[in-house]
Amino acid sequence: MEENKIALVTGASKGIGAAIALTLARDGFDIWLNYRSDHAAAAAVAARVEALGRSCKLLSFDVADSAAVKNALTPLLDNDSPHVLVNNAGFAKDTLMVWMGEQEWKDVLSVHLDGFFLVTKLVLVGMLKKRAGRIINIASTSGESGVPGQVNYSAAKAGLIGATKSLAAETAKRKILVNAVSPGFIATEMIEGLPMERILPMIPMGRVGKAEEVAEVVAFLCSDRASYITGQVISVNGGAYM
Repeated sequence: MEENKIALVTGASKGIGAAIALTLARDGFDIWLNYRSDHAAAAAVAARVEALGRSCKLLSFDVADSAAVKNALTPLLDNDSPHVLVNNAGFAKDTLMVWMGEQEWKDVLSVHLDGFFLVTKLVLVGMLKKRAGRIINIASTSGESGVPGQVNYSAAKAGLIGATKSLAAETAKRKILVNAVSPGFIATEMIEGLPMERILPMIPMGRVGKAEEVAEVVAFLCSDRASYITGQVISVNGGAYM
């Protein structure tokens, strides 16, 4: 790998995002680590990235806030262009649709879809100029199969899958590869409090996944070994949805 390739990972202060940042740092990428508000967690990930011998730039902004995205990224993009963008920022507000407030609908769609649009649009310009880049969008089994109580989250993740395929078609000739990685039940904060005795029987492998297992697929897609893969959704779910 050439010197100083940069990977921008959104929502990377914990969970899957943090695992992705650390795995890409291991593979030789300098990290731009976006997070919204957990400064202590982000600083801890940055220290681990630097312990791997790579630099880590902490970028605190809300991916759904257009002005904040521009203010944080534009000055950096004037000098550098990430080779990799991982759109991982996201959250869930689960409730049955009959009880779902308009704000719960809009907030979840905004972070996943507006966040994807705002960050990717800025970073894409440099990738197009260099005729090189990898964009990985973190989807979810919810966006493939539908999950009761997650109409907003499923809609957002399904939208992200559609956007992945369209952008892959638009950018393939410029050697920018765009894929989605779709985790199932992964041992992070997002599944704390869920009824494991009901969930585990739905997973053929009989266990939840580890964040590192998702991160390794992302790392593969960012590597030279994945040079002919674009527009794909790669599921990491233990067989829970096939």
